[in-house]
Amino acid sequence: MRANRLSTAGICIALGLTLLSGATGAQTAPTRDDIVGQLSHFEGAAEVELPALKQQVMERARARIKNDPGPVNRPLIAPDLAKLPAFNAQIQFDADTPIIQPASYQTVGRIADALVHSSLLPYTFLIVGHVESNSKTREANAILSQRRADAIRDVLVNTFKISTKRLHPIGLGEEQFLDRAKPTSAVNGQLQILTFAKLPEDEPARPAAAPAPAAKKPARKH
Repeated sequence: MRANRLSTAGICIALGLTLLSGATGAQTAPTRDDIVGQLSHFEGAAEVELPALKQQVMERARARIKNDPGPVNRPLIAPDLAKLPAFNAQIQFDADTPIIQPASYQTVGRIADALVHSSLLPYTFLIVGHVESNSKTREANAILSQRRADAIRDVLVNTFKISTKRLHPIGLGEEQFLDRAKPTSAVNGQLQILTFAKLPEDEPARPAAAPAPAAKKPARKH
């Protein structure tokens, strides 16, 4: 009888440890206020032309540079982005795809909540995709990072109704590591939200012009 009790207790302890381990490994979503706090200190727009930057990323990723310094010493492709307020999001995707895993849905929702906060409504944002250095080509990783940035933009627009004019997705692949000292670190796979620029102010509404007074008809002579 005592042996059975000990056995049952052991099973309960093992189950408890398993559940605790699972809870510890679960992704913890940031709060809306955490994200707002990191994105709200905007001081000025970065001098970055997004269409040109996208082209540069692909050209550099495709180029076979004879004296490539390697991922550790490779220069950043857009160093000015480091001056912008940033939130680094740990978004989980299915391997080698832009499919967002369910564990990250809450984080994407919190990002949407932050973007409609009153202090962030006047701004546009970059959604920046990164990829850690791996066995794939730099070109493949540049394409994947762009597809993942596009996927986050699409969810924010289609599911959470964020204005598409406020979101600019761009994939930097391996061309701008978040941790240059450790190119293979999972940190380099994080997705960034950057406060990019201020929305142009709408023109003030002008009052409609008052209608011109009707011309008086000349009085008839009797």
